[in-house]
Amino acid sequence: MQAILFAMPTEVPAALQGGQALPNPPSLPLWQLECGLVVCVGGVGKVNTALAAQYLMDRFPLTRLWNAGVAGAFHPLPTGTLVSACACVQHDMEVFGLPPGQVPRLEGVYLPCIQGEETAAKLQAAGLDCQVGIVASGDWFGRDVARAARIRDQFQAAVCDMEAAAAAQVCLRSAVPFSSLKVVSDHLFHPSQHQEHRANFHAAVETLSQALAVLL
Repeated sequence: MQAILFAMPTEVPAALQGGQALPNPPSLPLWQLECGLVVCVGGVGKVNTALAAQYLMDRFPLTRLWNAGVAGAFHPLPTGTLVSACACVQHDMEVFGLPPGQVPRLEGVYLPCIQGEETAAKLQAAGLDCQVGIVASGDWFGRDVARAARIRDQFQAAVCDMEAAAAAQVCLRSAVPFSSLKVVSDHLFHPSQHQEHRANFHAAVETLSQALAVLL
């Protein structure tokens, strides 16, 4: 069984809405489509995402958890470019004695994602612009150009969000395969990044919808 986790209701493509509502103690927007796919809106931020991911794993025999949504780009990728994650990193995790980004009790800085290159190739074959890259996550909406540049250079990240690495951490600890697909809605070096995000959001979600139709 597969599940897909979004941060916000507005990120969920129309094709994945509806289905059978599934009541749950955390009161998450949660439903199951006729094809068996479970869709969840976990909320913005790492804690909300980790809670939702753990609940999904506890309730369902997941063979794969997806995280999908919009993201800000560290590089001049065209708006609407898809990024299939090869790994995730928590850019705001700093613990004395450990390298930046390394989560205590885990070895290494980068949290694994499965089939990043295979996913990108499948989307490219369908005519969609998709690259493989690292997703940097943190509880920060990137409106600081200098900080964004530091994250980009330190972690070689392609895009930045607020959720993927938290889900990746929970999946790693529970041995559940994890994938993340992001679509560029804005650029973290743009002086009007927030306005860019708002202007491109709906078009980015439409591109995400096309990609998920190919994958799921």
